[in-house]
Amino acid sequence: MKDTADHFIDITEDVCPMTFVRTRLLVERMTPGDEAEILLRGAEPVENVPASVAELGHAILDIGPAKDGEDGDMRLVIRRSA
Repeated sequence: MKDTADHFIDITEDVCPMTFVRTRLLVERMTPGDEAEILLRGAEPVENVPASVAELGHAILDIGPAKDGEDGDMRLVIRRSA
């Protein structure tokens, strides 16, 4: 995992299914090998977004509490596959 991601998206204010829609649009703009940091909030996005990204064949590099996370914000780091 790199020190900084190539892409970033904050979907803490979105609800499912928009959390995954916005994440998928981001992944489609990425090139293979690019990494993205995604800020999530809530149990449903934290469960569904990583599962959906992995189902598409992309790597989940890290998931855990956001450094300055409020209200239980989580940080997801993914890498786009080929």
